[in-house]
Amino acid sequence: MSRLLWIRRAGMAFALPLALIAGCGQAHQGDVMVAVAINFLDTAKVLEAEFEAETGLEVTLSSGSTGQLYSQIENGAPFDIFLAADTDRPRRLVDAGNGVEGTQFTYATGRLILWMPASQTTDFDGANELRDGSYRALALANPALAPYGAAAEETLISLGLGDVLSDRIVYGQNIGQAYALVASGNAEMGFVAASQLVKGAADGKGGVWSVPGDLHAPIRQDVVLMQRAAGNEAALQFIAFLRSDRALSIMRDYGYEEG
Repeated sequence: MSRLLWIRRAGMAFALPLALIAGCGQAHQGDVMVAVAINFLDTAKVLEAEFEAETGLEVTLSSGSTGQLYSQIENGAPFDIFLAADTDRPRRLVDAGNGVEGTQFTYATGRLILWMPASQTTDFDGANELRDGSYRALALANPALAPYGAAAEETLISLGLGDVLSDRIVYGQNIGQAYALVASGNAEMGFVAASQLVKGAADGKGGVWSVPGDLHAPIRQDVVLMQRAAGNEAALQFIAFLRSDRALSIMRDYGYEEG
């Protein structure tokens, strides 16, 4: 089955992921088809441009939550590389024989942010704001699909607020939707990825609390090469590019930590 035909058929079963693929504006066939966790999409676009300029090869990005992309791959999606937002799903793909053993590694570690756009204080303390309770809705990504949502849920539990705030939580299917809920005002604050606040219109706007790392497990984001791309030289070059100094510099600019 061709890649484009698969995308058309997949749309019958995965309406939301297809919307996200279309949203990328890149539903054409490329030398490398990359499934990318949506928190990393803006960074991946910069990496894509740098890689294409350097090699002349073409990269096609398709984004969604890590859980959504994992399900697509399990159902035969023609991706060559999976840039996940966790370590577990790439490992499971290797264990199932869909990923190439020895190609999985952590390309970046993400940071979780609590963002409140309307806050005017320069000393925004997210833990106090969460406990204060003077808000209607708190956004986070679906913990079952999105590692950043799982980290947000762990944070609330660590603060003893998991049950206290349950009636105020509104879920996005991925971290992109959680961000949109806050940016649109449908939730007064929410947990987002640091990368979403670095280069966009929200950069420097409102109260921002970098969630302490001891409140949740590290958000290690792993990449893995798919078996279908084991002989794809372009895919191998792109994975190697992720380890380059230039790629690591771009990732740092977008708020990620190495490894």
